Amino acid sequence: MKRHLTLALLAAFALSAVSACTGKQDEAAAPAPDATPTAAAPSEAELMAAAEAAAKASADPNAMPATDPAAPAPVEAAAPATPADTAIPGLKLGADYEIIPNGQPFEPLNGKIEVVEVFNHVCPACAAFEPLVLNWKKTMPADVRFTYVPAAFGGNWDQYVRSYYAAQTMGIADRAHARVYDAIHLEDKLKGERGQDSDAELGAFYAQFGVDAKQFAGNMKSFAVSGKFNKAKQYIVSQSVNSTPTVMVNGKYRVLGRSFDDRFRIVNALIAHERAQAAAPAAR
Repeated sequence: MKRHLTLALLAAFALSAVSACTGKQDEAAAPAPDATPTAAAPSEAELMAAAEAAAKASADPNAMPATDPAAPAPVEAAAPATPADTAIPGLKLGADYEIIPNGQPFEPLNGKIEVVEVFNHVCPACAAFEPLVLNWKKTMPADVRFTYVPAAFGGNWDQYVRSYYAAQTMGIADRAHARVYDAIHLEDKLKGERGQDSDAELGAFYAQFGVDAKQFAGNMKSFAVSGKFNKAKQYIVSQSVNSTPTVMVNGKYRVLGRSFDDRFRIVNALIAHERAQAAAPAAR
């Protein structure tokens, strides 16, 4: 009964357009701040000066505006330039995707198109999203590189960043990835957001994939894992990621969409756009 209820909850996450985890229980994901700068409000002195000028003009109907005849005619301010690559066929900026200011890929592209999912195993929305990711990866084009980047939002989230990278350094991350979700969200074998999993508990879990439990636990605090942990944390901050799952393409575009399923329509369109942009200079 409990397993069926959990599966139903995960399915509900998958159908929701706004499902996300933030690293804080019972807290909705905060919307991304509007990147459009807001004009500063005029000061009180400016408002009073404008009002006084208007009053004088209305009191003397024959008064001419005080302008310098030699002064050039005012020129309307040009509209802010829109980056050429923001007009993406079939997609709507602000609804399907948003542009990440100064966004960068997680790794050098080296001729690839990068798709990143920022996730964490403790996040139930990520658990619901994962089957869709796996299905999409089966048809992923050869020029695309998919990368999981675990989110260090504090508490037990950080433990699972370390366990993911420990598994990666020991060559078992891909095999273990989906099973960790199951252990937390379906089987209650790991605590996830319900508590704190120790290094030893995580080592014992990952031992089923053929590694030594004590070695795994020790590896979680290794120099190599700490380096990966810090890189992921810094990247997520620089990309202004505040919830999971978050999907980005080439570090430039954050995928939005109406639902989890809809995100892959958008991902495919962004991939096609980036591929065309890369080919355009060669064609000229």
